[in-house]
Amino acid sequence: DAQVKQVLPGIWQWSWFSEEKQIDFNGLFLNVGEHRVLIDPPLLTAEASTLIRRQGGVDYIIVTNRDHLREAATYQAEFRCQVQVPEADLAQMDIKPSKTFKDGELLPGGIWVVQLKDQKSPGESALFIQQGKGVLIVGDALIGKPPGALSLLPSEKYKDPQAAKEGLRRLLKYNFDSILVGDGASIIFGAKQAVEQVLQG
Repeated sequence: DAQVKQVLPGIWQWSWFSEEKQIDFNGLFLNVGEHRVLIDPPLLTAEASTLIRRQGGVDYIIVTNRDHLREAATYQAEFRCQVQVPEADLAQMDIKPSKTFKDGELLPGGIWVVQLKDQKSPGESALFIQQGKGVLIVGDALIGKPPGALSLLPSEKYKDPQAAKEGLRRLLKYNFDSILVGDGASIIFGAKQAVEQVLQG
């Protein structure tokens, strides 16, 4: 299903199916106030590209971790926009960002950076938006699999899987009802319960 769909007011998602990982890689397009933002963009479908141009292009690309650069460099050139990446992951990224960000920063569009400890990469950052009942955007912190539920990455991806799980508890301090995932199926309602479930035990 390659179409671009509006998942929340001002937020669209499109997907690219990875044969290798057997999961959807999702990109997000946000039109927040006067800011137009792409997050972790995989290859744009024709439909997604048309929608984005109709909305006036892209001002910023935000990348949540070193492994989610995806097509950021391509679209940085195409849309002549800024790219912002986690400072802690920059050394392992093959891109020249316009800016790096750290925990607690407020990015354009009212997007708060929540850097998570002990994840797959040191810069792994969730993004929090106070919109509606709250929206959380994650890169590799949580995977939307099986649909309607969340899971952690395979334990071999972490130095210490238990510490990684502990590092995610911080997400529960935020009020959110939607979680938009970089990989798998996003959860639009009841997402906080899904995060609580995966962190139990």
